[in-house]
Amino acid sequence: MEKVSMRTPLVEMDGDEMTRILWGLVKEKLILPFVDLKTEYYDLGIQNRDKTLDNVTVEAARAILQHGVGVKCATITATAARKKEYALENMLPSPNATIRAVLDGAIFRKPINVSRVKPAIPSWKRPIVIGRHAYGDVYKNTEMSITAPGKVELVFTGHDGTERRSLVADMKSSGVVQGIHNYDDSIRGFARSCFIYALDEGLPVLFAAKDTISQTYDARFRDIFRNVYETEYKNKFAQKNIDYHYALIDDAVARAVKSEGGFLWACKNYDGDVMSDMIASAAGSLAMMTSALVSPEGRYEYEAAHGTVQRHYYRYLQGEKPSTNPTALIFAWAGALEKRAVLDGIAPLEEFAKRLRSVSLQTIESGRMTGDLAASAGCIPLDSWEFIDEIARGLRSSAK
Repeated sequence: MEKVSMRTPLVEMDGDEMTRILWGLVKEKLILPFVDLKTEYYDLGIQNRDKTLDNVTVEAARAILQHGVGVKCATITATAARKKEYALENMLPSPNATIRAVLDGAIFRKPINVSRVKPAIPSWKRPIVIGRHAYGDVYKNTEMSITAPGKVELVFTGHDGTERRSLVADMKSSGVVQGIHNYDDSIRGFARSCFIYALDEGLPVLFAAKDTISQTYDARFRDIFRNVYETEYKNKFAQKNIDYHYALIDDAVARAVKSEGGFLWACKNYDGDVMSDMIASAAGSLAMMTSALVSPEGRYEYEAAHGTVQRHYYRYLQGEKPSTNPTALIFAWAGALEKRAVLDGIAPLEEFAKRLRSVSLQTIESGRMTGDLAASAGCIPLDSWEFIDEIARGLRSSAK
């Protein structure tokens, strides 16, 4: 079988634990036999990030800016427990947050729907897409542990020497404080990314925050979204018979649960992190959610929306073959290959990426699936190796 050629490399970012094992399997069985794969490889496993003081993550993000497309495996975010478990020297930040800070833009997460798996929310007929701001909030915060009574203030010192102060808390005892920030340009870019994506997909947009409580921070998001929509996109939305509206985050949650789906839900960074997992789980599985980071300059990073599946990894280390669902990882590779093909004008590569997605879904629809889906579909679960082998057989058959 003649392999599909590539011209420009993908930026490949390896990860941790069970997803690292599956990453290798997906490459070995579903990509390398069919594609003359070109990648610029970066090991974002937690021990290599620790060894390089996280420079490897920054280098990978900059490589995406250079080459235009990256594909990333799930990675561990260091905690005190993880630092002890892996004997780390440093408490490193989230690699996803680091990459997002370099690329900016927005993250779009969309459930992978199959008819054999019914959503937990019966009213959902179409996918709800989460548009998540890729910068700021708690992911770029500054935190401090307070050990004695005292005054905590928020202080701004301008380059001209002017100063503004605001009391955060008059601490009566020990506690914790946190400072977060965002930029108008980043919020504006996020709004534009959401409206552009919605126009491409023909989806109405809902942006939700909590401006009744956060009357400065969240209200700035609300006002920028409204301004960008009114001045740049309102007429374009009307031509496609779609609209934009704002809601409080708690109202949006209640509305989403009772909706039929079929809209783009734009969220601040942390809200999007939480809501995307809720949408994925209710739609069928955390492993059935695509994730794409899109920068304002048109750079793309594709990844799975779930974590490293630590529990399954421990079972794998004990000699088991767990039934971990690799579908989101497969879709990450398919998305990156398709975008690379479109940017480089390579039709056979684009066709292969679409076929990889199609065969993966056909495999699940035929009743061959992993344990996270099998219970709700009434099927006998396959382990990850068996599931990937079934997809590989389908790819070989469809290529004839």
